[in-house]
Amino acid sequence: MTKGFQDALKRVLKHEGGYVNHPSDPGGETNYGITKNTAKQFGYNGSMKSIPMATVEKIYKQQYWDAMSCDSFEFAIAFHMFDAAVNHGLLNARKIIQRSIGVKDDGIIGVISLAAIRKMPQCLFVYSFHAERIAFYTKISTFNTFGKGWMSRMVDNLRYAVEDFS
Repeated sequence: MTKGFQDALKRVLKHEGGYVNHPSDPGGETNYGITKNTAKQFGYNGSMKSIPMATVEKIYKQQYWDAMSCDSFEFAIAFHMFDAAVNHGLLNARKIIQRSIGVKDDGIIGVISLAAIRKMPQCLFVYSFHAERIAFYTKISTFNTFGKGWMSRMVDNLRYAVEDFS
């Protein structure tokens, strides 16, 4: 069975959890990792505590999976791109990808970046990408508050990589 968006979403939701309104989180009120502001952009104006899963799925599919062109990559790579886009935002995820493949980190995944991604063995790409993600996390001002959770996410993702490459 080929893995795809729904499989990636299950993994991401395991990390993102349920309703949170942490005072140190600049995203503010969230549920399933979706901020109130993002939900409003997709037409949802209800309580974040009861955001429908159909709305959550629509947001994740359009805002992150499709925006990162994940369907054009093998799942073993696509999942990690998707997870980074969710956790870091699209621009940061793209720049982290570019740093991991050794090209200019302008945030535009074009011909040069795509060629570099496809040239690199998939498992090396994923491991290099995670090294860059960890370096990125350690520079975030809220690392002392949220760093343990982010590192747990990276551990799980590296375990997923082992599973996906087996």
